[in-house]
Formats: sequence, structure tokens, C-alpha cells
Amino acid sequence: MARYFDVHPDNPQPRALGQVAEIIRDGGLVAYPTDSGYALGCRLGNREGLERIRTLRHLSDKHHFTLCCSEFAQLGQYVQMDNDVFRAVKAATPGAYTFILKATREAPKVMLQPKKRTVGVRVPAHTTALALLNTLGEPLMSSTLILPEHEEPMTDGWTVNDEVGNQLDAVLDSGDCGLEPTTIVDLSEGEVEITRYGAGDPAPFEA
Repeated sequence: MARYFDVHPDNPQPRALGQVAEIIRDGGLVAYPTDSGYALGCRLGNREGLERIRTLRHLSDKHHFTLCCSEFAQLGQYVQMDNDVFRAVKAATPGAYTFILKATREAPKVMLQPKKRTVGVRVPAHTTALALLNTLGEPLMSSTLILPEHEEPMTDGWTVNDEVGNQLDAVLDSGDCGLEPTTIVDLSEGEVEITRYGAGDPAPFEA
């Protein structure tokens, strides 16, 4: 059963964040709040963690996992961006967007879309999510916590703990959470394709 951590939404307690980060470093799978609902996260390269996410969400091997980063400057290490894409992504981060881009060699191979060699990246606009990422000191391999047969993400920590806590190692709850999933913008092929409309305003990416 997951360990449950309830932290302040504006000033999440460092001790609790440190304990959650240690669970992640030890190979654990955690649920944490973002500006677009709850997300599932595990450490970079944690193949077993990704398999647990696939099992929990009933995902195929074509699913794009996301690198959740604490700041825009981290993205260039993991994805390829030309000047136009660089400017577009920078203008939209932090925010409720996931961008699909070609991966660099630094991106964990276990999370790449197998045929396209692409990966999702995002920078959340959420105090607790950013505090956890900063405490961990590296991005999280993540996926929005949308249960099978549902279209919207889970948004309440207590509910997450009650419904899927037996499949997690920790639940981080700060009370506040976005209600819609991210808007997914695929920029990997040169053309802009919005593959999911969500909380992020699609207007900047529509012709």
C-alpha cells in the first residue's frame, strides 16, 4: 500500500518531499499532483516503473511517456528542437502542455515510442510538482493518471490513494490540482499536430 504524504499547497514540507524523492530513487512508483490532474512518476530509466504504469493504465507500447522537467532549460538534453520549435515550446512553458519531439541519446531508451523514437516533455506550472522535481534533482518519467475507461485524470489525492494506492509506493497530496489533462502537441515531424485537447490553450499552435 502506498505511503500517503499530505503537504501544504504553497509551501510543501521539504521533509515529506525528501521522503517521496527517496522512494523514487529506490525504484518506487508515485502519484503526484500537477496543473493538469494527477500524474504517475518514476525515476529515469526505471523499466519496471514504466511497466507498472502500463499495467495500471492498460497502455500499449505505442503510448508516449513524458519527461516531466522542472524548467525549460532541461528539455534540450532530452529532445531535439530547431529554432522555431525552441521558441514555441519556450513560450508555452511552464504550462499544461505535453510536447512530442524526437529524442536525443540522453533520453531513457525504455520510454521512447519504439517506431518514431519520440518522447513527450513538459514543465508543469504547479508548486508541489516543481518542488518534488527540484528535490529529486532530475526529471520524472511520467504519465497522466487516467484510469482505464476514463477520459479525465484523477484529481483528488484521497481518491487516488483509495482506488489505486495498492498499486503505488507513494501518493503526494497538496489539495490543489488541475482538472483537465495536458494539451498534447506533436512537433516531431515538422508539422504541428494537436493530438489531445486539454487544459493548455491550443490557439498558439493552430494555424
